[in-house]
Amino acid sequence: MNLFVIGDVHGCFHTFSALLRHWRPATERLVQVGDLVDRGTDSPGVVELARQLQQHDPENAVFIMGNHDWGMAQHLGPTGALPEWLSWGGRDTLHQYQTQHPAWLGPHTAWLAERPYFWESNHLLISHAGRADTAFPFDPSNSDGSLWRRGPLLNLGKLQVVGHTPTADGHPRFDPAAQALYIDTGAYRGQALTGVRLSETGEVLEIISLPTDPRDLS
Repeated sequence: MNLFVIGDVHGCFHTFSALLRHWRPATERLVQVGDLVDRGTDSPGVVELARQLQQHDPENAVFIMGNHDWGMAQHLGPTGALPEWLSWGGRDTLHQYQTQHPAWLGPHTAWLAERPYFWESNHLLISHAGRADTAFPFDPSNSDGSLWRRGPLLNLGKLQVVGHTPTADGHPRFDPAAQALYIDTGAYRGQALTGVRLSETGEVLEIISLPTDPRDLS
């Protein structure tokens, strides 16, 4: 089965909805690299849409944990507050929930907390920030782990597809040394939201980048 991999959404509901129209559910697995929430104008709408897709077809609609998703789940979860999340865009996200969909806040927080840290096959590794040369790469407290890494990634002998680090020009960037494809193209910055159609073996079949819908920008 081919894959359709989507970059960081960051609350850009209208752009996300438009890009999903390019997904072919009958023949493709959807994988989104995390950071559904914060910074755009409708994080609740984005999470609800993602949650419905995942619950309808858990095998073919996969939503990876991003650091912003983790921050929201931590701040509102049972372990106690994470005040830093508020400065990442969480304050506006909370306001959106409180004024638009207060009943969604609990279920969405629980759903975000359950997101996997990666999706992997023989030819692909998809995570939020990528696999680097570090111990415990999927520990969310590891600053070089799969939620946070900003520097070079390991060459794993397979394609890594990651988000997290926005590209400067709004286009995906390929790092041949690490065999890594960066697909956070700055939707919340008013650049674009990108989806990449891949074969099972990691061949890039098509890149679709949609300019951010102005309604998604605060």
